[in-house]
Amino acid sequence: MAVPGDPPNGTPEGIGGDDDELRPDEYRSVVFDEDFVRAARLQEYSARERMGEHARAVRSRSIWSSGAAGHATGVPGRGARRGMLLALLIATAFAMAVYLGMRNPYVPPAGGGAGLLISTVVPLAPTTPVPGGRPGDLYAQSPAADYRVGAAGITFPAARRTRHFTESQVVAALAIAKDYLVQSSLDPDVLSGTASRPVRVLLDPGQLAQFDESVTAPSGDGRHAATGWLVRFDPRTTVMADSRVRVSGTLAVEERGTDVLEVTTDHTFVYAVRPAGAGPTAADAASLFTVRRELRLRFDRDDLAARRAELVSAYVVAGPQDCATDPAEGFRPLFAGAGPTTVGPPANDPYASGHPRLAAGLCGVLASGAARTAPPSPPAPPPVVRAPAQPDADTGATPVSPGP
Repeated sequence: MAVPGDPPNGTPEGIGGDDDELRPDEYRSVVFDEDFVRAARLQEYSARERMGEHARAVRSRSIWSSGAAGHATGVPGRGARRGMLLALLIATAFAMAVYLGMRNPYVPPAGGGAGLLISTVVPLAPTTPVPGGRPGDLYAQSPAADYRVGAAGITFPAARRTRHFTESQVVAALAIAKDYLVQSSLDPDVLSGTASRPVRVLLDPGQLAQFDESVTAPSGDGRHAATGWLVRFDPRTTVMADSRVRVSGTLAVEERGTDVLEVTTDHTFVYAVRPAGAGPTAADAASLFTVRRELRLRFDRDDLAARRAELVSAYVVAGPQDCATDPAEGFRPLFAGAGPTTVGPPANDPYASGHPRLAAGLCGVLASGAARTAPPSPPAPPPVVRAPAQPDADTGATPVSPGP
């Protein structure tokens, strides 16, 4: 007996009548429920929609539409519209950020706005003849006898964290300050005037223009003295007699704001020098030249990360030298045997154009104890004074005294 739905002539041969045979195994677990239909990417047009002019029997559902009945027409639902609006807002914000970044009229100042260095360099004139001798003997007989040699004389204080800087940042500021002192006061090429780059690389970029002008065209205007940035001898007159410079001084660090650390240095450097062009025998005629440097170096967080410093101020006194020479370009020591000088600093014409020499009239006096002479040799014995010989009473002859 035929069952409704069976073919009128029965099931053809070779085709099983079992529904399981007509349905592949991979589709047995698929349930074509309402959720499955809603999730389909292809949707069949309704009967009313098929009555119109359509080129295709199905349409592709938008990825923004959800499975709600209200989306049967392909119009995005409320959730989809919110997603589209959010994506549009994000894209607009990103485009505005890019536009403002490219069109920002504010141009940050070069070098982070570092200030100018204010420096004062004072020559010290001697009041007694400048002693000479071998460098080792001169050091032993001077107040620098107990000073350490070179960078060993620049020691750190106890480093502690501040309110806004960690202990490691404080140590970094002290280390950069020490590097600056070593390069600007002890480097042989810097001392001889043949190099300045070891000092330049340690400065804030905002001060490089001022530094370059000070080195190439030094002036005693308080801003462009080369000897305010570094220790340099005039190579035409002076050479080092001993590379072992004696050093002593202190370092101190202080917080100057939420983003600024300041290191104050106060060191005395003692150099053994001799005249340029003299022969090897001039080593016995060396003399000492003393430089006292008080520096203030400032560090922000960018400086600490880049290992550089901003030199705020420098106060330098150095001697023995003649006050008539301008020490802005380089130091010109008075050598062994030079007598005291009473000549004042160079004249300053207030009517002349250009920058006035701010250090005009500044000339110190080198204390006599700052350059001790060699211990005096023992005094010669006093001459023996003999009484005049008396003539003999009997013969009247004068006796001859024996020689010494």
